[in-house]
Amino acid sequence: MSHFYRLVVSCPDQVGIVAKVSSFIADQGGSITEASQHSDLETGRFFMRYEILADSLGMSAEALRSAFEPVAERFDMQWALVDTRKRQRVVLMVSRESHCLVDLLYRWQVGELDCDIVGVISNHDDMRSLTEWYGIPYHHVPVDPADKTTAFEQVQAHIDDARADSIVLARYMQILPPALCERYAGQVINIHHSFLPSFAGAKPYHQAYQRGVKLIGATCHYVTQELDAGPIIEQDIHRVSHCHTPTDLVRFGRDVEKAVLARGLRWHLEDRVLVHGNKTIVFS
Repeated sequence: MSHFYRLVVSCPDQVGIVAKVSSFIADQGGSITEASQHSDLETGRFFMRYEILADSLGMSAEALRSAFEPVAERFDMQWALVDTRKRQRVVLMVSRESHCLVDLLYRWQVGELDCDIVGVISNHDDMRSLTEWYGIPYHHVPVDPADKTTAFEQVQAHIDDARADSIVLARYMQILPPALCERYAGQVINIHHSFLPSFAGAKPYHQAYQRGVKLIGATCHYVTQELDAGPIIEQDIHRVSHCHTPTDLVRFGRDVEKAVLARGLRWHLEDRVLVHGNKTIVFS
């Protein structure tokens, strides 16, 4: 596989940013293989993502960071330079529904997700055999409704022991406490169906069927302290009609959920998602 450096930038918008960054890379002998930019006209913020062929530069990522520092200071940039040889370490969290976990593990095994899945954490033991078949450590952490603090201290310990860069809630049916949301801000990705808040609680697809809904959807987003209200990464829908049964709706919903979560995770791993307040810029 080719070796790239990814330069991701957010800064106040002004004339000359693209020209300066591009000429800087050219001056180092760098070949830009992918370039994306966006100006937010309402906030006056500029966003950029470049992929640079590492072998064209003849310098390490650390050396390139040092050389780029004056440019970043000139334009007041929030920025990161990522070396694609350093794969992200990902922990998956799941409860009893397996469709998202199965899909992510398969995509990871066939090389669709450029990461190392270093553990699965669950409040049930149902997914142990599946997870261990892939050779991945499985951590069963039951959550006592009367004392959730102890369980989430264990969860945090497992995440820290795994040195996780990102955490994916692959239908993990517990609410993360505020302390965990804050500690791993911008690192936790969740998926939920589109029926919230209209059809909360048990059997949302059956509730939706009773109301005769015509669209089923799912939202992939970053986790914040406000439940299911973090910056949205990806969404999709599936149209349904009066001909479809509640079982059909559940099946369609699972398909949408796993596809949306996989796309959101892949874009996150590829540094295509830039958070801007409670919104995202996604260079997909």
